[in-house]
Amino acid sequence: MRMPRIGRYLVGVVAIGLVVYVVAELDRHNDKPTAPAVPPASAVPHRTGEPVPFPPDGKVFLGVNTSMGSYDLGAVNDFTAATHYHPSVLEFAQGWAVHRFDRAVFDRIAGRGMFPLMSWEPWNYQESGPARSHGAQPNFRLSRIVEGSFDNYIRAFADGIKTLRYQVGIRFAHEMNGFWYPWCEQSNGNRPGDYVKAYRHVYDIFAKEGVTNVIWVWSPNVSYPGSTPLDELYPGDKYVDWVGLSGYYGTGGMATYRSFNSIFDETLNQLAAITSKPIVVTETGATDSAGRKAEWIRQMFRELPAHPQIIGVIWFEAVKELDWRVAASPAAAAAYHEGAQSARYEVTWSADSDARIGAASG
Repeated sequence: MRMPRIGRYLVGVVAIGLVVYVVAELDRHNDKPTAPAVPPASAVPHRTGEPVPFPPDGKVFLGVNTSMGSYDLGAVNDFTAATHYHPSVLEFAQGWAVHRFDRAVFDRIAGRGMFPLMSWEPWNYQESGPARSHGAQPNFRLSRIVEGSFDNYIRAFADGIKTLRYQVGIRFAHEMNGFWYPWCEQSNGNRPGDYVKAYRHVYDIFAKEGVTNVIWVWSPNVSYPGSTPLDELYPGDKYVDWVGLSGYYGTGGMATYRSFNSIFDETLNQLAAITSKPIVVTETGATDSAGRKAEWIRQMFRELPAHPQIIGVIWFEAVKELDWRVAASPAAAAAYHEGAQSARYEVTWSADSDARIGAASG
């Protein structure tokens, strides 16, 4: 059936916006890390008592996602100083072509009283051109993960994480419902069903190595016209502890003001038909290009209580395609501080924390 002219126009606008979004999104991982300082043995966190639920029932944790993770905690310090709120989660990226397991990366985060949540990315983020913008990296096809080409690498991380005396999160191959990463089924010669096979393969290696301190996070982007249906990518409740979501006000295709609910509601409804696992907003942020970042943050905090399935929200506190930082705007920092003062966000993390993986009750 021939698409009406206005329909073709809207699809074109969305497509252009997505391309802009993809290039900007991928550029966020272009920082080359330096080795973090290794904490002294006395400072390495470890369990000391009975497990403590994280977050407690009825609570919601707040965290940050920074470009440099524990390699440079300056962004965390600035966020804390500006908002007078200490985040209980630090999300960071590790790319398979660049990073090897280094326990100091995790210990430094845990030592600061934050849950380490690793976005584990099977690709070479140092590539340029189509290899970045459209995930054209044949060496990292999903089939190669399934066939065992990276088993030694995966096993080395599993054995390393097993030695940590606290829980960590693994957000494996996120935003897989798009087309901009090598692990998306819409890119890189991947085929339908490959993502689930690859996810389960990685999970199974950790299970065989006896790793019991990982919280597995399956983390799509919010759905958009043309995205891969979520039910085709879900690996199953056995393999997932938390469901993550990425969604922004201000990225390509979302430049017009849209509230938190407007961005996330449709995808939350889709997820409700797939699983009752707790949901964590693993990436969110708002532009200030129209001077509405503070307004968006206030609205986010007003709307969050209507979503009891959401147990955590992680802000992208970085400068990339736009300046997403709360700390960069006194008005935004004040809005965040105001929202975070609610008792429902009084959440702390320690090595004794046990991530809540049952259905949230709000």
